[in-house]
This record gives sequence, C-alpha cells and structure tokens, in this order.
Amino acid sequence: MNELQDRIKETIEQAPVVVFMKGTPEMVMCGNSARALDALRAVGTGFTAVDVLPDPRIRQELSALSQWPTIPQVFVSGELVGGADITEELAQSGQLEAKLDETLGDDWRETAGREQVVEVVDGSSPLRLAR
Repeated sequence: MNELQDRIKETIEQAPVVVFMKGTPEMVMCGNSARALDALRAVGTGFTAVDVLPDPRIRQELSALSQWPTIPQVFVSGELVGGADITEELAQSGQLEAKLDETLGDDWRETAGREQVVEVVDGSSPLRLAR
C-alpha cells in the first residue's frame, strides 16, 4: 500500500461518516456529489468530505480500495454505503438513519451541521470547518 492509499484508508476508518466527492461542501462541482450531501444533511448527520479533484490519484486509489468506480462514495463506520443514488434511497426509506443508529449509536445526532474537509494529498491532513 502506498502513502496516499494509507491516508485514504485512515480517513475512511477514522471518520464516522465520510464522503469522497467532486468539490467541497462549500463548492460542489458535481450534481451527484450535491445529491449525496443533500441526503446526508436530510438525515441530520455531520460528515467529513474529501475532494477527489485536486489529484487524479485520489480517485484511482479510492476506487482500488473500495472496488466502486464512481464518485461520490459515502462511507459509514468504514463501510461503503454507495454513491448518490443509493445514499438518497437509503435516506428516503429511513435505512440510512437506521444504519447510523446501528453503527454509531445516538452520538451521530450530535454532529448535525458539522462538516469537515480533509485533504489527503501533500503529506498533511489539515482539517478545516466547512460549515
């Protein structure tokens, strides 16, 4: 495993909810990424976002790890939930909220509105509050 793949894996394992997306929550660069964010916001969970656009290797390494070819990719407790369509469907059916309850307990409800952006390139992973 290389350093970038290690950072991606670490982000997936450490963040309770993470979305790999095109752009950031402040400046979404893709309609599907916006739909995934809207679904997460609709259930009221905070999340960590990773912009895959700064370096094409991010998308390549992420897809190699997840075996999922498209962006966005939403993970809950280290497990791939899916892309925009699946995340939306789970949010609408109540299954996303149930998954959050099952894997994170009630603590995830306290993260509502907290949106962090993590950079996985250039050796540092500075966090900044996006919202």
